[in-house]
Amino acid sequence: MPVLEYRPRSRLKPQSRIFEAYRRNVTSQGGEDGIIERFFNLIPPVHRYCVEFGAWDGKLYSNTWTLLHNQRWSGMLIEGSEERFHDLQASYAGAGSRVRLENCYVTLDGANRLDALLARAGAPADFDLLSIDIDGNDWHVWQSLQQFRPRVVVIEFNPTIENDVLFVQDPDPAIHQGCSLLSLADLSRQKGYQLFATTDFNAFFVDGRLYPQLDALYQPLWPVKLFHGYDGTFFAVGTTRLIWHNTVLTQEDYQVLPVHMRVFPG
Repeated sequence: MPVLEYRPRSRLKPQSRIFEAYRRNVTSQGGEDGIIERFFNLIPPVHRYCVEFGAWDGKLYSNTWTLLHNQRWSGMLIEGSEERFHDLQASYAGAGSRVRLENCYVTLDGANRLDALLARAGAPADFDLLSIDIDGNDWHVWQSLQQFRPRVVVIEFNPTIENDVLFVQDPDPAIHQGCSLLSLADLSRQKGYQLFATTDFNAFFVDGRLYPQLDALYQPLWPVKLFHGYDGTFFAVGTTRLIWHNTVLTQEDYQVLPVHMRVFPG
């Protein structure tokens, strides 16, 4: 058997992770509530208006519940599932017109594109916070947003992808593969944003903040390295399991060539 060992080297820099100490959950999943609170303590909100999708029931892993429910912000919550939307309505039964609820899936064009939904809701052009978590087309939805410029964007990325990989899934709502943090950082620069904080699954972007060293800011949670030998044998090291399926993969599961073809052609 070959010797195979993964020895990751962290390039995280404490001076680039000033928000890390403030990670705290009220309803968020990975400490996002605390980072949001700290940011708006440093740079006060202008409109006290936020938008989140998919919102689920408005509480589970929500990045806006504290703002909308506890701090009385205004905003819009979007949830595509009809069943979950009923739970969302129950969560915000007493909010009235302060919180607009939309039962639809955000699309990349047409009446349900994000620009159109925000316009119908009367959202400020530079509202304070946008949270995107749809387990797939997140990159494409942010890329499609043209008429509005939220001051802070919180967006989910795939934590199995290393920082030197730029990956964006096809723009298909039926596909759930996600995108890499590098792809979001690249898109953010195109849109005039900068990465300023991360949690295990989410990246925070803001106008006017400069944190250019991606590796100093985030260490992938479940990295996997893949390489092949001269004979065409693939080797995988790191997180060799399918995280969301809880399925352990063997080295044989990674092979493209059958055994009889794994021969050095030289």
